[in-house]
Amino acid sequence: MRETMAAKLLDYPRNAWYAAAWDHEVGRKRVLARTVAGRPLALYRTEAGHPVALADACWHRLAPLSKGVLVGPEDIRCPYHGITYDSAGRCTSMPAQETVNPSALVPSFPVVDRYRYVWVWPGDPALADPATIPDMHQMTDPSWTGDGLTIHAPCNYQLILDNLMDLTHEEFVHTSSIGQKELSGSEFVTSHTETTATVERWMLDIEPPPFWLKNMRDRFPGFAGRVDRWQIIHFEAPGTICIDVGVARAGTGAPEGDRSQGVNGFVMNTISPETDRTSHYFWSFQRNYRLDSQLITTQLRDGVHGVFGEDEAMLAAQQAAIDANPDYEFCSLNIDAGGMWVRRILERMLAAEGRARTPQPVG
Repeated sequence: MRETMAAKLLDYPRNAWYAAAWDHEVGRKRVLARTVAGRPLALYRTEAGHPVALADACWHRLAPLSKGVLVGPEDIRCPYHGITYDSAGRCTSMPAQETVNPSALVPSFPVVDRYRYVWVWPGDPALADPATIPDMHQMTDPSWTGDGLTIHAPCNYQLILDNLMDLTHEEFVHTSSIGQKELSGSEFVTSHTETTATVERWMLDIEPPPFWLKNMRDRFPGFAGRVDRWQIIHFEAPGTICIDVGVARAGTGAPEGDRSQGVNGFVMNTISPETDRTSHYFWSFQRNYRLDSQLITTQLRDGVHGVFGEDEAMLAAQQAAIDANPDYEFCSLNIDAGGMWVRRILERMLAAEGRARTPQPVG
């Protein structure tokens, strides 16, 4: 079956953990408004520091709570008529009357601080298990350091997942930094489980591209020569992709596990759908060398930000083309194997929620 582009853009699962914000974005100075998986949220912290995620709509007239103020140790007050709610969404005060209506509440969503992010479960609260938050331990492991940013991407979140699961596009989109011809010509291995998909690629005895040459010289001043390069892309449902990347002096044992003569990074990505045409893309570049150098951390963050800016422009153009040509076919090549497994995993999650979309054949 061949499918239209529109049919290939699936809905987003709701019974899942999504990063809603960096932990430093959620505090008590202001209430943060953010939409995750189609759910408008009001995010803040209690005085004890616990994150709170309430529906961003007052029970009374649906005024956005994110425009309200925090009162007391955990309450939020609606900016329209002053109704207050506690961190569980229960009404605690109605200024216009003495008796609080017992039905007055707003939905409260499970929320957890982990790996420098605030994670929200926008689906059935009874199914929310913090143990299933995707593994991003390099974000807080003292053996790694790094920094990142957020991209508000003007595209469906699955286009970002496709982009990250197939890095051969680097040869053509990122020619001045990480791209090189060996990306398209190298072999790769794809594997998967019920909730994960992995693509592993090695490029042996090659010239390092500019980005990796600079990083080798940061660790090994004056480095010159050829390298073995690796990309191990690991997806964890519904939207987290951690990419083990790096280069080492050619022939020093990196494929066998000895990376001591190289530089190793993890590109940490977690993508949260906002709407069917917009996404929150949280990323960070973590490294395990020269941990004390803030200069390298800043240079890496800014360098990767420039690379991802090229991706953002391409993804926006791709989304515009999909919207302009809804009857065109969405075709796949062998390089799309990892992305195709991601879509199958998401399809199974949607089916479990009773929200699977049946693709329509073309013609």
